[in-house]
Amino acid sequence: MELPVISIRLGEIELSRELTEEEIESLANNLKNLGFELLQDETSKTIEQIKNFIVDLVHHRSENIKINLSTYLSEELGQDYSTLSRLFSDIEGSTIEHYFIAHKIEKAKELLVYDEFTLSEIAFQLNYSSAAHLSNQFKKVTGFTPTHFRKLEDNSRKQIDSL
Repeated sequence: MELPVISIRLGEIELSRELTEEEIESLANNLKNLGFELLQDETSKTIEQIKNFIVDLVHHRSENIKINLSTYLSEELGQDYSTLSRLFSDIEGSTIEHYFIAHKIEKAKELLVYDEFTLSEIAFQLNYSSAAHLSNQFKKVTGFTPTHFRKLEDNSRKQIDSL
């Protein structure tokens, strides 16, 4: 589209000038055709940033995720966690914690399918206090124990963007 791009980061683009209404509409349509959405208001940007930080934390970090989520998000976004939490719940209809747990369970499913780690190792990687804690939460979310899930032929996982 030959837009005046200064930089592009995950979920963000910085331009050297304001776009015209026509350019914004064209950009939004092009992004939609690619399966993306143009976010312009601050609330939507903040929600998207929260989601991106959680996805990165759970799915893209190779070290285990021993971190306090509320502190992490507050520090990364420079806002009080209670404000972020209230905003997320109001817009998404679910808590940040539920979103985080859903991603941890999807990551656990992935690791179970690969069958390279024991349940205890997976629990450690995902910062659960024990394999029993992971197992209980896994069953609460999926309806299956991790062991039963590992044995299923159709151990389907959800796409990250559908969580």
